[in-house]
Amino acid sequence: MTTVGFLGLGTMGAGMAHRLIDAGHDVLVWNRSSGPLEPLVAAGARAAETPAEALRAGVAISMLANDAAANAVFTDESLRAAAGSVHVNMSTLSLDTVRKLVERHNAAGVDYVAAPVLGRPHLAASGGLNIVAAGPEAALDRAEEFLSVLGKRTWRLGDQPERANLVKIGVNYNLIHTLQALAESVNLIERGGVDGSVFVEILTDAAYTGSAYTGYGKMIAERGYLPVGFSAELGLKDLNLARSAAQEFRAALPTASVLTDIFEQTLQDEELARLDWSAMAEITRRQG
Repeated sequence: MTTVGFLGLGTMGAGMAHRLIDAGHDVLVWNRSSGPLEPLVAAGARAAETPAEALRAGVAISMLANDAAANAVFTDESLRAAAGSVHVNMSTLSLDTVRKLVERHNAAGVDYVAAPVLGRPHLAASGGLNIVAAGPEAALDRAEEFLSVLGKRTWRLGDQPERANLVKIGVNYNLIHTLQALAESVNLIERGGVDGSVFVEILTDAAYTGSAYTGYGKMIAERGYLPVGFSAELGLKDLNLARSAAQEFRAALPTASVLTDIFEQTLQDEELARLDWSAMAEITRRQG
């Protein structure tokens, strides 16, 4: 039995931690609120009192919501107590924050690996994620026994952690466009009297067979936006990460401003804001 720390027990993190427990690991869990700890402790995990305690496990994995959460948890103080450990950060963060975290970890003697994931919560719980990882090779090797439990494949992208986050930002930006393309095409055919679900079935049996189209297409056609796999708030965050990265690399994103407006309208609507991010399609449906 190998000990691993796990910090951040949201929808994705809780499923990943359960996966590690089921694989027979000794999982030391920490979360900012205590509620998510209870089912994991009941399943065999141990609760850490502080982030530093979880980070001292030797290898620690984190799945926090955003830059602010990462900066609040991974302080100089918590990292100093974990010298010699490896921290695998699986969150989607800005490139600037990742670089600052790398500096902070290096100063504390903690190896930093960025390993954001591709996949929804059911894949997190079943070990079906794709993982894009970058960091010191020796640190990646130490983390591999856990990454292989959490994902079906780990893509190693070199020793610069921000590269892994850049790839995740690019994937999410592409996915955001997929949501909007589905919204527009489903809305178009519905207004012509064709059932949206039938259209999505045709679309995904012929031209588009990927999981984004089959999964999100069904949700949009049926207006089935619960349970929430990913929120519009996080979608807007990821869109803004893409815009920030594009500014750094002087890359044009002509449709980003339009998509930002759609996300902002989604979040201003109390009903839509509580649903899965694919509910952004309803903004297009309302526009005529």
